[in-house]
Amino acid sequence: MSIDLQRVRAETIGVNHCVHLNNAGAALMPTPVLDAMTGYLRREAEIGGYEAADEQAECLQGVYGSVARLLNAAPDEIALMENATVAWQMAFYALQFQPGDRILTAQAEYAANYVAFLQVAKRTGAVVEVIPNDATGALSVEALERMIDDRVRLIAITWVPTNGGLVNPAAAVGKIARKHGVPYLLDACQAVGQMPVDAAELNCDMLSATGRKFLRGPRGTGFLYVRRELMLRLEPPIIDHFAAPWVATDRYELRPDARRFENWENNYAARLGLGVAIEYALSIGMDPIMARCRMLADLMRDELARIPGVTIHDIGAERAAIVTFTVAGFDASEVHARMKTQGINVTTSQPSSTLLDATARSLPLIVRASPHYYNSEDEVLRLARAVAALGAR
Repeated sequence: MSIDLQRVRAETIGVNHCVHLNNAGAALMPTPVLDAMTGYLRREAEIGGYEAADEQAECLQGVYGSVARLLNAAPDEIALMENATVAWQMAFYALQFQPGDRILTAQAEYAANYVAFLQVAKRTGAVVEVIPNDATGALSVEALERMIDDRVRLIAITWVPTNGGLVNPAAAVGKIARKHGVPYLLDACQAVGQMPVDAAELNCDMLSATGRKFLRGPRGTGFLYVRRELMLRLEPPIIDHFAAPWVATDRYELRPDARRFENWENNYAARLGLGVAIEYALSIGMDPIMARCRMLADLMRDELARIPGVTIHDIGAERAAIVTFTVAGFDASEVHARMKTQGINVTTSQPSSTLLDATARSLPLIVRASPHYYNSEDEVLRLARAVAALGAR
């Protein structure tokens, strides 16, 4: 199935205002998402917040099913969260660690995750260990296998790091984790929405993601998947009477589903928008989306690599739709600003966001451009022409 580029661009009002190549930050919402959210907010204004939620209860409930279909999971294994960081933290901090327990992670791990590892290590005496990379720069599955022993309590990695197109071998990691009975937490923020995600094939126990990136949903949305067998053994680090109903004066009971990780109050308009964004992506097809995303990213790398002074910093044998580069003689922040004046949205990636990888590779502040399926080939070429023009000043 091919993507009807004309239709999806007609349903993306932002393409009329800019060349948006910051989809790994926050993608442009399609009009069905915008319409669903504004329509819901209008009803809140007209009849009240509680009443609007009651009126749209079936649609709001359906968001769990949408996420489940996206991940090939069950609706009761899904929690809807205000962002991916909260989703990841609720899973991670529900785990118990003791002195000497080992947490294994990737060299390109995201800062928000790594500082949580460090905090738990400081509190409990657990240790954080980094899985070496293979020759391509991806996490080495062979090295991970050698690191497994009876003290490993968690494997937690980022599938697609924030600072480049690297795709870590998430499914191969999952096979090792499942074989040894080690819980496996996968940060799928930059993967969900640009490639197929199958929780069963990944063999992950927990998976966190956001709505605002390649899913093209609203900001302030995210979700958590927890495999049922593990979920029923976990007590969230924070609960309220939605997550754990108060059933007696001295007792509460955790919900029997993943909503034990949620709390009572939520942004229902945003949740509705998330559900519509997921259904929009599923209607197009994740395989065609991945194929077009990677084609555009490869085109971007090829065009940028032809420009004197441009260095591409992406690693790995498999690469997703995130392209990072520097331009000789220009700070990345200056390149970012110059592109903005021409109506081209890119961003920068700080070394501190992936400190281990940035230190190992001596990465400076780098420019990050992330195309999506609704971008045109001409928009990619427009970025390359604008970057080439920097050296011609």
